[in-house]
Amino acid sequence: MSRAIAGPEIEKLIQLLARLPGLGPRSARRAALYLIKRKDQLLVPLAGALQLAAERILVCSACGNIDTADPCAICTDPRRDASVICVVEDVADLWALERANAINARYHVLGGVLSPLDGTGPDDLNLAGLIERARAEDVREVLLAVNATVEGQTTAHYITDLLAGAGVSVSRLAHGVPVGGELDYLDDGTLAAAVKSRTPF
Repeated sequence: MSRAIAGPEIEKLIQLLARLPGLGPRSARRAALYLIKRKDQLLVPLAGALQLAAERILVCSACGNIDTADPCAICTDPRRDASVICVVEDVADLWALERANAINARYHVLGGVLSPLDGTGPDDLNLAGLIERARAEDVREVLLAVNATVEGQTTAHYITDLLAGAGVSVSRLAHGVPVGGELDYLDDGTLAAAVKSRTPF
């Protein structure tokens, strides 16, 4: 059993930081030390920002995006093309498409992909809301902007089957998105080109 290297408050900070993606125990210790050394410039403002975020951030009941309002700013923006719903796996993918300024549509966040190995089935995804939104009178296209992974493509095929007879066209990103690639890691140009070159699914 390893000995504690600091007081319980610091140990708790390190343990919580170690839960973040890309940070193990050693990186978490370095990050905690960095924050503590810059207490007034970084640690205190970060703690305040985290507290404010915890109090105010909501999940949009319409699309699944995160914002401080429900419905979110994207869903309520009248300049958005309400006839196109861009379906993404996660909020990070939505943010990636927005950074690239690739599409001026409404979004729908699935909250993951179908993955029997991970125990993720249709009931675990935000599919019912998508089907309901796709059947709305003004929607004419559903763009499946899922990652080019086996699970992503399986999910895309499943959604296509669900939307059969809904009276909407279903498209997907062009193959400019590499197989196995994830949207959040692609450059803005690749994302924009993939959206513009989308093909029927």
